[in-house]
Amino acid sequence: MAETHTHSKVLADHHALITGGGGGIGLAVAEAYLKEGANCTIADLPAAPSAGVQALLAAHPEQLQYVAGDVTKAESIASMIAAGRARFGTITLLFNNAAVFDLAPLLESDERSYQHIFDVNVKGMFFTMQAVLQQMVEADTTTQRRCSIINLASQAGRRGEALVSHYCASKAAVISYTQSAALAMAPHGIRVNGIAPGVVDTPMWGQVDALFAKAEGLKIGEKKIAVGLAVPLGRMGVPDEIADAAVFLASAASRYVTAQTLNVDGGSVMS
Repeated sequence: MAETHTHSKVLADHHALITGGGGGIGLAVAEAYLKEGANCTIADLPAAPSAGVQALLAAHPEQLQYVAGDVTKAESIASMIAAGRARFGTITLLFNNAAVFDLAPLLESDERSYQHIFDVNVKGMFFTMQAVLQQMVEADTTTQRRCSIINLASQAGRRGEALVSHYCASKAAVISYTQSAALAMAPHGIRVNGIAPGVVDTPMWGQVDALFAKAEGLKIGEKKIAVGLAVPLGRMGVPDEIADAAVFLASAASRYVTAQTLNVDGGSVMS
C-alpha cells in the first residue's frame, strides 16, 4: 500500500493582514497564506474586490475577507484593522505591501510625485505597521512569539537610479524602518523582516514599462525585456516566488530571523 504524507499547514491558527492585496504580489501572498491554513484579511483601495480576490473569496469563504482601505489615512488603517479583528481576532501576520511607483528625470521631478510616493510607500507602510504592532503587543506572550511583520521593500531600496529617485528613497526607508522596528519589538519576540524583490512580472510592470519607454525613448515592451535579461538568472521573477519567501518569513521556519530584508531577485543584488 502506498505511503501517504499529510502536509501540515505551517500558518494554521494565524490571521494575516495583506495590504495592497488586490493583485500582483499581494494577491499571490494571500493565496499562499490561505493554502498554508491562515485566515486572511485583504485590504486594498477599491470599494469592491478585484476579480482575483473574488475568485479567492469563492474558494475560501470561511478563511478570507476583503476590506477597502487607504493606508495614507490613519482612520482608514484603524478601521481596516478593526474589521480584520472582528472577523478573525488578533492579526498575527502583516504583509505590508501597498505601494505606488513613479519616475521622472531628477531635474524635472515634482513635489506632487514625491508626496504621493512617500505618503503611500513610507507613511502608509510605517503607520500600518505601527497600528498592527500595537495590537500584537497587547496580546498574550504566547501569541506575541508567533507574530511576524513582513514589509515589502525592493531592490530599488538598495541603490539609487537616475530616473527613480523618490521610489528608490522610499524603499530604502522601508528597509531602515524594518531594522528599527525589529529592534524595538525583539523584547516581545515579535519578528520584523522585509523582502526586496527584483523585477517581478506583475500587471504593475505594464505601467512601469510605459513610464520608462516615455523617459528613455524606447518602444513599449523593450525595457521589460531588457531588465529580465539583465538578471543573473536570466528572467524576471513571478509573484509566486515572492510569496514563497513571504511564507518562510511568516512561519516558524524563520523563528531566528529578524531585522533582515531578504533579496528575492535572481541574483541582481548581493548583500
